[in-house]
Amino acid sequence: MSARSSAQSSTPLIWWLGLILIWAPIPLGSNRPWAWDLLHALIALGGLWHFVLVLRQKASLWPSVRLGTLLLGPVLIAGYLTLQSHCLIAGICSVDPFQTGIMLEKTLYLVLFMYLLCQHSTSQTQLKVILTCILISGGFQALYGSLLHLSGVELSPVFGVVEGERARGSFVYQNQFANYLALCLCLAIGWMLSELSTNKQRLSWGKWLRSLSELMLSRKLLLRLAIILMVIGLVLSRSRMGNAGFFTALGLVSILALIIYRRPPPLLKWLVLSIFILDMLLIGSMFGVEKVKQRMQETSFVSEARDEVVLHSLPLLQKEGLRGTGGGTFYTVFPAYQQGSYSGFYDHAHNDYLQFAIELGWPITLILCLWLVWVLWQGLYVMHKRKTKLYQGIAFGCSMAWVHMAMHSTVDFSLQAPANALLFVSLLSLIYLVRTLPAEHKARSGF
Repeated sequence: MSARSSAQSSTPLIWWLGLILIWAPIPLGSNRPWAWDLLHALIALGGLWHFVLVLRQKASLWPSVRLGTLLLGPVLIAGYLTLQSHCLIAGICSVDPFQTGIMLEKTLYLVLFMYLLCQHSTSQTQLKVILTCILISGGFQALYGSLLHLSGVELSPVFGVVEGERARGSFVYQNQFANYLALCLCLAIGWMLSELSTNKQRLSWGKWLRSLSELMLSRKLLLRLAIILMVIGLVLSRSRMGNAGFFTALGLVSILALIIYRRPPPLLKWLVLSIFILDMLLIGSMFGVEKVKQRMQETSFVSEARDEVVLHSLPLLQKEGLRGTGGGTFYTVFPAYQQGSYSGFYDHAHNDYLQFAIELGWPITLILCLWLVWVLWQGLYVMHKRKTKLYQGIAFGCSMAWVHMAMHSTVDFSLQAPANALLFVSLLSLIYLVRTLPAEHKARSGF
């Protein structure tokens, strides 16, 4: 089958994967058994669809070596979870095989989604389908969360979640809402960056005005409005690390881009400054950025029970850190180490690194972190070496999302929400795609 017909047959499936990304956060972040079962069913339908296409095209089911390297991280976790849940090796056993089995199921479906996304995103048009769906999802969550918060309702209209004083979209936990918006924002900024010209010549006033009018009627305006909308939602979440991590990641990756880009867009600095000044200061002041600053200033180890959860988890890590207690078992083992200085039931460690190390063991967690660093390196390679602006922009956005997630995971458990985990592995998959897809002129020569 020709490359054109193969791409055409993949496009409907790409839209299906995009719709899954839009759907995932809607039912409470898919963080309820019925919600993640439904999410898994939708991904399974995509897998069945792919299997039918493979049979029709007489193609291979096995991934390429490069794709296999991308899938190595989650496949390693799935393999170790299998050992834990079935106690296949003496000493590597879960204290709660049922919960470990649930985590194994979630991991396998993440692997399947990454596989499908990478196998069927074969052109820039299909990449833009995924980008569009992610931005639609982020924009909807920001709009829904902002309207509910500003309307002053006490309970959400569908699931009856208590809204409180912080926007949370369709999520139960506002920090996971903030994390989801930040990841979408990172990709939106990367796409916006890819639309900027790399031409450094001076423009006359006439050309400048014409460029401005084209901007007002182009996709860049919609992207900029989407960024503003999601920043409003992020600020209204009142999430400290959600906001601090996003703007820190934006600053760090922007500085890095100015260093490693061979031809950085001249407007990159102005785009970043506009986000800091217009979005954070002006728009943020309208929607309560001062309350976020106040929460940061009032943060202390005395008032934060989550810090004590981390401290009281360290003896657990020391005892079980080599082999792990089993995926998904933190809430089973932690009560024995929880001290009486605070109350409440903690099913997560408020630190993804610590929770992974306790449940899977620090050796597996270390390997996973090294794999993530390798993925980031691929993104930086694209920013430095590749010449296709869309690929560079996607790599910029995904690298920024990587930095944000690395920071946010030190104080929260965003990766424990299926919707956030699905979006994050999708961004990692996009790094692989922009690293391996051919340049546009090469793609055309194959048609």
